Amino acid sequence: MAEHRILAEAEFTKKACTYWLLSGAVGLTIIVVGIPLLPFWFLFGMMITGKYLEHMSCTLTEKTLIVRKGMFNRIEKTIPLEKITDLGLKQGPIMRAMELHALSVETAGSSGGTTGGALVSLIGIKDTIGFRNQVLAQRDLLISGEAKKATASPVAAGDHEVLSDIRDTLRRIEDAIKAS
Repeated sequence: MAEHRILAEAEFTKKACTYWLLSGAVGLTIIVVGIPLLPFWFLFGMMITGKYLEHMSCTLTEKTLIVRKGMFNRIEKTIPLEKITDLGLKQGPIMRAMELHALSVETAGSSGGTTGGALVSLIGIKDTIGFRNQVLAQRDLLISGEAKKATASPVAAGDHEVLSDIRDTLRRIEDAIKAS
C-alpha cells in the first residue's frame, strides 16, 4: 500500500493514565476482595498505564486513519476514511470530571464487540473534538472528491470530435442497412 501524506497526529494526555488508575481502583473496590490489592495497584498502576499510553498513536493521513496501541499485544489498524461511518464521543462521570473523551471509530463492518460496535476506541486524545472534526472533514473531502471523479466524463476533451465522427458513421451504416 502506498504511503500517504500525514495530516495530523493525535496527542494523548497523561490524564488518561489517571483515569485508568481510578477506573481500576473502582473495579477493585467493587469486587471487595480486590480492596487489599489497592496499594499495589496505585504503586504499579501509574507505571503500567504510562507505558500503555506511550504505545498509543493515532495518525490521520490523506486516505486512512492509522491506530496503534497495546503494550504486550500490539494492535495496528489502518482504517480507510471512506469506510468510517461515525466517530463517536463518549464520557462517563469520571471522564467528565477529568475533561476526557473516548473516541470510537465505527465502520459499516463493525460488529457489536466489547467496544459497543466500535472498530477501535481511544481515550485521552488532547482536543478530542477538534481531532474528530479534522478526521470527519478529511473523510468528507475524500468522499466528495471520489464522487466528482465518478461523475466526471471518462472521455478526454479532444475525444469528443472522434466520438461524434463514429456516431455519424454508425448512423450512415444504419441508414444503409434500412435502405437495403
